[in-house]
Amino acid sequence: MAERDAVQADPRHYAVEAEDDRVRVLRIRYGGGEKSVLHSHPGGVAIFLTDGHVRFNDQGGGPQEAQANAGEVVLMPATTHQPENLAGQPFEVILVELKG
Repeated sequence: MAERDAVQADPRHYAVEAEDDRVRVLRIRYGGGEKSVLHSHPGGVAIFLTDGHVRFNDQGGGPQEAQANAGEVVLMPATTHQPENLAGQPFEVILVELKG
């Protein structure tokens, strides 16, 4: 399957906040229990605005769960995945994607 851009694949949860030739900044919002579709991201930096509990169903590696705390900053490798908010409350992240 070809890689699918997150904003094009799932505009309900992903919005472009800023972009130039080096980075693209996404705002990611999921309601409680919401799930995305399979999509891809280049490597980048995630800044968590809320606490969260997320399951990532990726290609090949199987499902992985992650806990995040508001204010946490995490380096993210390039990935193709299908996220799911396992918490009952909204989850919000700023993702700075690095362009090649």
